[in-house]
Amino acid sequence: MRRQSTVAGQFYTGSADLLRSDLAGIIPVVNQRKKVLGIIAPHAGYMYSGAVAGKGYARIEIPSTVLIIGPNHHGAGAAVALYPDGEWLTPLGTVPINHRLNGLLRLHVPFVQSDSVAHQLEHSLEVQVPFIQYLCPDVSIAALCLGYGDYAAVKQIGDGIAAAIRAYGEEVLIVASSDMTHYESAESARRKDNQALERVLALDPEGLLRICRSEHITMCGVVPTAVMLVAAGELGAKQAELVNYATSGDVTGDNHQVVGYASVTVW
Repeated sequence: MRRQSTVAGQFYTGSADLLRSDLAGIIPVVNQRKKVLGIIAPHAGYMYSGAVAGKGYARIEIPSTVLIIGPNHHGAGAAVALYPDGEWLTPLGTVPINHRLNGLLRLHVPFVQSDSVAHQLEHSLEVQVPFIQYLCPDVSIAALCLGYGDYAAVKQIGDGIAAAIRAYGEEVLIVASSDMTHYESAESARRKDNQALERVLALDPEGLLRICRSEHITMCGVVPTAVMLVAAGELGAKQAELVNYATSGDVTGDNHQVVGYASVTVW
């Protein structure tokens, strides 16, 4: 299957030349990049969260295979939706779906279904692809779109992803696509997001789900993030680092109702 860019021209420019220029401006030059197992990156429009995402991606080596996990904002399609074999198009060109990794994910991940419907209008995975493609032009990807799940389901999915990656036998970067608190004051967003990020930095996926539920933290990608933390932990992750945090108010100057953004590396 071929997935067209659905939010090019909205969340980021639809012009290849302008997109390269934009990415060059928001991905800082870093002398030394780190090998990591996972990263959390935000998925708002590039003018709002692109700099936060860019600072995270700038710190890491992008291997030739990347698994992107994002939330299902629209509720369409399967609850654990793996994009079928094929390719994704962006203004920068074509990115192939990794057929072998897809097959291993279907084999090892409980609940997974090959399903394009969940991905059709979902922006959270798409906005990550130009960053990855810009930094690693020969990359291939797999893409999982997740609905809500409790910790038992999250653990099974994360363990399955880790088993698939071990069977794959090559480096795979796991990208968890998530924004943080939505539409609260900057002060409230930072307070709540600090609580969630404490659990992320402690590599505590169950605690992350619990604190987001108990404190009403509207982190839209909490399930993809928790799944990534489970998988990374199974693959040997011992540390995490908050690379950058900001809110939309830092761009717009309006701190009354903001969205929070964080980039975190896990290794």
